[in-house]
Amino acid sequence: MTTKLYVGNLSYDSTEDAISQAFAQDSRTVSNVTVVLDRETGRPRGFAFVEMDSEEDARAAIEALDGTELGGRTLRVSEAQQRRSNSGFGGGRDNRRKW
Repeated sequence: MTTKLYVGNLSYDSTEDAISQAFAQDSRTVSNVTVVLDRETGRPRGFAFVEMDSEEDARAAIEALDGTELGGRTLRVSEAQQRRSNSGFGGGRDNRRKW
């Protein structure tokens, strides 16, 4: 079972390969790296998600990499949190009356 990590404060020049190499140090196994891109510009937004093969690898990666430097920026690494669902307010619908 994979464990997903959030990696924040990334350099905008960080690549999936560079992130994968950093997380795979010390024999940790990385399943997947996803650099989050801006929808409009296609440029990196400064954070990524890294999936580790095991919970032990994920904990070791957090301990080893949180607060360290990659690409001139200090990384923030933590276990990814489940995305909160929208409470329904505003939901994108036009609820105004049509006359």
